[in-house]
Amino acid sequence: MKILSFFKIITAILAIVATTLIAPVATAFSCNENFMIFLIPMLAAWAVFFVVYLFTRGLQIKLTISSTFVVVAAAWIACSAFGAIPFLLSGYFPSVTDAFFESVSGITTTGATILNDVEILPRSLNLWRCETHWLGGMGIVALTVALFPLLGVGGFQLIKAETTGPEKGKVTAKITTTAKALWMIYIFFTVALFVSLKIAGMDFIDALSHAFSTLGSGGFSTRNASIGAWNSPAIDWIITLFMFFAGINFSLFFYAFTGKFSEIRTNSEFKAYVGIFIVAILSITLINLPAYKSFSESLRYSAFQTASIVSTTGYSTCVYTDWVPAAQFFIFCLFFIGGSSGSTGGGIKVVRWVILVKQLKNEMLKLLHPRGVFSIRLNQKVGRKDVVFSVAAFMTAYMLLAAVTTFAGTLAGLDIFSAFTGAFSMIGNVGPAFGQLNPACNAGFLPAGLKWVYMFAMLAGRLELYTMIIFIMKDFWKK
Repeated sequence: MKILSFFKIITAILAIVATTLIAPVATAFSCNENFMIFLIPMLAAWAVFFVVYLFTRGLQIKLTISSTFVVVAAAWIACSAFGAIPFLLSGYFPSVTDAFFESVSGITTTGATILNDVEILPRSLNLWRCETHWLGGMGIVALTVALFPLLGVGGFQLIKAETTGPEKGKVTAKITTTAKALWMIYIFFTVALFVSLKIAGMDFIDALSHAFSTLGSGGFSTRNASIGAWNSPAIDWIITLFMFFAGINFSLFFYAFTGKFSEIRTNSEFKAYVGIFIVAILSITLINLPAYKSFSESLRYSAFQTASIVSTTGYSTCVYTDWVPAAQFFIFCLFFIGGSSGSTGGGIKVVRWVILVKQLKNEMLKLLHPRGVFSIRLNQKVGRKDVVFSVAAFMTAYMLLAAVTTFAGTLAGLDIFSAFTGAFSMIGNVGPAFGQLNPACNAGFLPAGLKWVYMFAMLAGRLELYTMIIFIMKDFWKK
């Protein structure tokens, strides 16, 4: 029964992902490209789901805590493997490793690519690359729960294992309604960005591709020079704004649409996110002022790269490693922050830094007032002590995984700085890094072994570490 429940969920998720191949199929057909590389896996996924559904009709799915982690991890690995099929069938990816790397990078919204030249790809394949970002951004399990309430009481547990941030809850009474609401907001912003980019000068396919990639905080582009290829202030500012939106907790948009503005005004993470954004942009703009013709030009490039890194999108309009070291310093710091919890952005998340800074203040106060009782306040409410412990444990796991990934990079021949920033880029789902992995480079030159290490790091980072690394604990396997 457990195995049947497992296959019922996984095949349902794959069937939904397969349905989204309709867009690349239509694009390939209209552009006279090979649409069979999408049609074959799409029909196969539907067929498998139909067969499994026939054998599992009426089966009530009941998930234990441990099986929840198995299902979510397996779903993301299965979707990554499925997403790699069109890449492999296209002939543009030389190996299974490279096709799988591109797919994992896409669905985890990392945006690191093995390709030297993305412009030689068929337009339909580039659209699929960007669409994988969109699917992974809001969460493939959340999409399944929104469309198929077949998961019953296990739906909330599954979404908790997929959602980012230390505090996970529902903005409506039912988890299915919550998932639908967040996905509708996500689609609304995607359409708004698509229309804006179309008006600003992109063609239909480019606008759709970059709407997918931006809202998913991914970074794949249809051009080798990324967004810089258009050299358009209008496009730069539009994408900067939507990258900023993508890094915000989408629950806050739900509160905005339903008139609950007090939830936004009192949100500690949102205020910190905006503050970090403003300070970084102004600092980098002023530092870069001598390198650009005017304040407005410096602001344009500085704001874009700030939004790109803090939201972990990874687009570029310039190579930030060419900036002066003081400007690079701020970009480097943003690598360790990330977007908000509940956003499509990756990284450590702003709320965890807010909690740690508040706890640091409390520790200093305890030195001055040993008998005092201090607690952190989040969203104008007294925070629980266990949240601090949870964040401390997460940070420990994050740094340990970063250390292991960095070491793997050095064994593969990267210099220590490239390996270090590359590790944080992969775990944080940022995409570009520094040194040998700067925005002007790609991951194609990396040895196969390191690519698999990076794939694990990308998946672990997207699923908040625990969902992936819990499998190496012997207690997990005990009955």
